[in-house]
Amino acid sequence: MAVATYSLNDGAVARARRLIDARQYVLDSDWGDVQPRAAAENAFLESHTWDEYAEWHLGLTEGAGEQTKARYGFGYGDFKRVHRTGLIACVYRAAEWGHKEVELAAHDLLQHLDATRST
Repeated sequence: MAVATYSLNDGAVARARRLIDARQYVLDSDWGDVQPRAAAENAFLESHTWDEYAEWHLGLTEGAGEQTKARYGFGYGDFKRVHRTGLIACVYRAAEWGHKEVELAAHDLLQHLDATRST
């Protein structure tokens, strides 16, 4: 089975860091229940740009068309806040599939969130 290749989305990393600094995060959630589904993604795209949508995804799928949902992977939030469990899921999934750049960025964001919440 072929695994997609991802590059790191620096804009998403910057947005996540800004949200964490502004304390716009959820510490305890069930990511499987709160991660945006297709309907929520479509609703977001009705009133936001593709660039804004991209900032909620740490990975950019190599070879996928611009302005398609297939282009973006490793979501970490609910289009309002960073979810700690979303970052954990990103670390785990990126590590599982060997996407080291995304894994390390998600890990760094998780460490930043944990340091921020303890101050």
